[in-house]
Amino acid sequence: MPTASLSVLDVPFDERPDPDEYIRAAMEWHFGPDTGSPFWLRTARTLDFDPRRDVKGVADLALFPNVTGELRDVPVRDLIPQGYGADARIVGVFESGGTTGAPKRIVCLRDWLDRLTHGLSADLDGLGIPRGVDWLAIAPSGPHMVGEMVAGTAARHGGLMFRVDMDPRWVKRLISAGKAEETDAYVSHLVEQAAYVLRTQDIGVLMTTPPLLERLARHDDLIELIGEKVKGIMWGGAHMDADTRDLLRTEVFPGCALYGTYGNTMILGGATERLGLGPDEPCVFDPRTPFVTFSVVDPASGEPVPYGERGQVVMNHVSKSALLPNNLERDLAIRVPPPEGAAGDSVADVGPVAMFDDEVVIEGVY
Repeated sequence: MPTASLSVLDVPFDERPDPDEYIRAAMEWHFGPDTGSPFWLRTARTLDFDPRRDVKGVADLALFPNVTGELRDVPVRDLIPQGYGADARIVGVFESGGTTGAPKRIVCLRDWLDRLTHGLSADLDGLGIPRGVDWLAIAPSGPHMVGEMVAGTAARHGGLMFRVDMDPRWVKRLISAGKAEETDAYVSHLVEQAAYVLRTQDIGVLMTTPPLLERLARHDDLIELIGEKVKGIMWGGAHMDADTRDLLRTEVFPGCALYGTYGNTMILGGATERLGLGPDEPCVFDPRTPFVTFSVVDPASGEPVPYGERGQVVMNHVSKSALLPNNLERDLAIRVPPPEGAAGDSVADVGPVAMFDDEVVIEGVY
């Protein structure tokens, strides 16, 4: 098989390359001695296969071990592909939320964030969310990538972004310690800050998590404010069941377009809600293939479950800037056929497992 052209890694944002051709090019890049990152070149010496020879497409990403546990202590500069040279435009070092133990770290480069926010902004166009309106994000910032992702999307969509910062690790610590009153007080503190912004600014897009959205919905004055001002609500970071989604969409915020995202730091972004779903259809999330792909597997055998059946989600991130393959996630979901031309699986009815990596999974507010 001829060596794949690396040019496909820089495909224009609105184009989707052939998935298998793209993966072959990514293997050349990430495992080329002059282009690969120090981390992956070291890891390659421990593998019982040659990624440049043996990984011929998306399905072969399952050959890789799950290396995300190593991201808790690997030197982050070792994650940057050498092929960028002095041109590596680093957006930031970001950490996971710590849902399953000590946080893991990744490096996000500008070319990936631009591709990600372009896709999100295009989806908002598809939902009819006007450009040039301002945003309020009640979400983690600091070491968490979601803050940068939302800020970039707001800017690309022509809006200013107001922020109410949230510390998901602190909430999870309070919950694990059984401190319900302190947890409630912290969430009330977030709602109070958000209410002030909503009262004083013309907010057209609200981004937050399902638990925070439910707390906002306890206040009639905030329901009225959101109904008057907000054109779209982007939610993510925690799971939302079908009944809650239907209630929020049809009764609480009927004038707002609800737009869900599903993902995490280990895929440097997320999958997005499929546009055009009917009112009675479940919320389906489509990853942006071939850059991000999912598979839904039987956790005992590792084999794909049939479409319509529930299994555990395996995620892959393959971009020019990062390689994070075969990551068995903490989530269960129903396997759904992907859109035409896409690779891997789409998912619906996502929910967390009870235990993961010998840790109790606590979602909290994010």
